[in-house]
Amino acid sequence: MSILGITLYEVFTLTEKRMCRWREVPEEDDNAPQQSIFAKAMAYGQMIKLSHTVFALPFGLAALVILGRDHTLTFEMVFWIVMAIVGARSASMGFNRIADASIDARNPRTQGRHIPSGMLTVREGMVFVILSSFLFIASAAMLSMTCLLLSIPVLALLFAYSYTKRFTWLSHMVLGLSIGMMPLGASIAIDGWLSIDMVMLSLGLTTYIAGFDILYACQDLEFDRKEGLFSIPAHFGADRALKISSALHMASIVCLASLYWLVPLGAIYMVFMAVIAALFVIEHRLVKPNDLSRVDVAFFDVNSVISVLVFVSILAGAVFV
Repeated sequence: MSILGITLYEVFTLTEKRMCRWREVPEEDDNAPQQSIFAKAMAYGQMIKLSHTVFALPFGLAALVILGRDHTLTFEMVFWIVMAIVGARSASMGFNRIADASIDARNPRTQGRHIPSGMLTVREGMVFVILSSFLFIASAAMLSMTCLLLSIPVLALLFAYSYTKRFTWLSHMVLGLSIGMMPLGASIAIDGWLSIDMVMLSLGLTTYIAGFDILYACQDLEFDRKEGLFSIPAHFGADRALKISSALHMASIVCLASLYWLVPLGAIYMVFMAVIAALFVIEHRLVKPNDLSRVDVAFFDVNSVISVLVFVSILAGAVFV
């Protein structure tokens, strides 16, 4: 299963790398206009980090598996929920790249991002955000009036996250909450209300995302302090930040494990939970306060496996009750 998680992440990453090949096309190529349009579209995909979809989407699919036990799911429902997820994530990521463009340009780690490097302009980014926002709102409208009414404040929260690092080190929790709302949105779309199992799944996702965002932010500790930006690593130091990240991931396991009784799920689900807990331990052993060289392995490879396992565990637990 770990091979499946890494494979999914590598497929997304390979897709992004292939998107960069437009830069190798000679100017005199007869198909240059078409290739340029294609390249621009693919650049948008790179800008919003398509490969990172593997971290959160499995939780949305897991929510549908749980909700599908007590409700009849139609193709139309699932389609518009997935479109809402795609639209919300794309709008949020695109807005973040615009809001942070000047900061990214000063950070050696992020100078190569699309807007700072000139591959995309701020105006192009804004058009992308507007279209993605429309997709999210339109998808919500197709699900229910309640979803439509909630789509605006949800979008406002997604956009607000991009500015939180300017004034609070709790920005990681805001990011976790922004993504963690995904199961709640699915619950409202299908059930019309928030069930306790969806709340616990949401909390599991929130603490999971916040935990690994803290871990990843350790790379920018010195830069954040220099720029006056707020983050848990910059405020508390790398050692305490990693301990906070570990505590959040412990909370994530507790929340996810509670689904065994709340849904309920089969015993095989707890076997998967033990594997996921072990992966969290491995993730935190890979990163040391004085050695951040393996952050990428912990952040990308291990987390891609964890996310996929969450979905597979809930699917297996629902099938083999």
